[in-house]
Parts: sequence; structure tokens; C-alpha cells
Amino acid sequence: MFDRLTAQNFQIDFRSHAKAILGADFPEVAVQLEEVLLASTIPIEEIIGSGGGEAKGTQRLRNALKQRGWRKHSFIVQRIIDGIEREAQSHEVDHVRTFEGGTVALEIEWNNKDPFFDRDLENFKRLHADGAISLGIIITRGSGLQDTMRSLVRRYADEKEINSHADMDRIGLSPTRRQIEEVRKRVEREKNPVPFREAWVEQFVSDKFGAATTHWSKLEDRVRRGVGNPCPLVLIGLPASIVTFGENPTVVQELLEEEKDADEDDKNAV
Repeated sequence: MFDRLTAQNFQIDFRSHAKAILGADFPEVAVQLEEVLLASTIPIEEIIGSGGGEAKGTQRLRNALKQRGWRKHSFIVQRIIDGIEREAQSHEVDHVRTFEGGTVALEIEWNNKDPFFDRDLENFKRLHADGAISLGIIITRGSGLQDTMRSLVRRYADEKEINSHADMDRIGLSPTRRQIEEVRKRVEREKNPVPFREAWVEQFVSDKFGAATTHWSKLEDRVRRGVGNPCPLVLIGLPASIVTFGENPTVVQELLEEEKDADEDDKNAV
């Protein structure tokens, strides 16, 4: 199962008999996920231009799942005593689909603060205990992608010849005042000053893709501690090869616009 994914350096982990459940009750889920993931790419511009953690960063993957019937859903769990509702809790999941064998929930944590893993895993645990889902899936940045992020951003900076804030304006980047100040400090410090390009890469990666964001090791730490147990879980780490360079600018811009629209919809729904 997922042999083609592991051959392409995706990280796969099964917890609480998830592999057996997936194979016996949801074989179509494994097939769909493998097809979608192998066909998905993330343009480097989608990572840089959207500010890293401020956008989905996985728009093609999300679109492909939606096309296959994986929709956002809010589960409402009510407690009723003698016909009177005592309490109600809602658990929103970004991608949910019901099959003949039951319901599967899926979250993509591309780049949030790492406590979002606690939220997802606890949601899956409660929903599984209440019989609402049979299986939970989390997709995040794999170890290889996390470790390679700096070199990917550096390649982008080299190709775009980013040597000043004017160059950033030229390619449509709009850093905040804080980010500008942090780069300036690196460039102008008396001891071991660094060139602008290197300073910007260091600042961007540490700010947007630091250790306290959602990536494989943070997810693994929680699962090892039993967070989400005993809900059956499938954990998938995206490899560095999913990031692409040199894609059609028009297509990339469409992806960025879709992300902005999706973000606005999420804000309006709150």
C-alpha cells in the first residue's frame, strides 16, 4: 500500500491498525490519495508569493481532493438528556468523504503553528469515539522538505536575483516592517554581516517555516505521546520533490488567486 508514494520519498505512517482498516474497508481511499498526491505539485511562487504560512500552499492538492468529493464539513455532536439539549460541540474538518464502509476525515497542515496538530488529532479522537469517522488522515511537510526549504528558497532568490527590497518589489513581494527590519539587522550588523540575499532567505525560512510550525517531526512527536489515540491514523509527509520551479506564470497566478478567495471564504465563515 502506497508503494508508489514511498518510492517518491513520501513519508507514510499508520497508527492504530489504520493500514488494515484502509485496506479492508477503504481501498478506494488509498487509490485516490496515491493518484492525487503523485499528480500534485506546489510551485515555488505559491510558497514565496503567498508569504509561506499565510496561504494554503497546497492549492492543487486541495482542488484535486474536492473534485473527488472530499468537502469541508462541520460535525455537530449534541448531548441530549430527556429531550433537552445540554451541550453541543462542532468539529470542522477541511476534507471529509463518506464511503460504503464509513466516513474518512482528512486535514492538510501545510504551514500552521504546530498546536494545530493537537486540534486535528483531538478532533479525530472525539469523532472516532462518537462513531462519526472511521479513520483520520493528516498530510504535512515531510522531513526532507522541511530540511530542504532553505535551499529551495535560496534557489528562488538566486533565479530572481533578489539583492534589495527594490528587487522584492519588482517581483511583487511585500514584506512587513518587522521582516524588513530583521533583514536590515542581518545586513548591517558589525559582526559577521551577510549579503542581502542570504539575509532575506534566512529571515523568510526561519520566520515562515521554523521549528514551531506544522511539519513531520512535530506530528510524529505528538503521535508518539498518544495524542489522538486510539483513532486509526494515516500520516503522510510531502517530499521536497513536490516543489517545482519554472511553471507557467499565468497558471501560478491563478493558484494564488484561488488561495486568496479560499482565505476570504474562511474568514467570512468565522
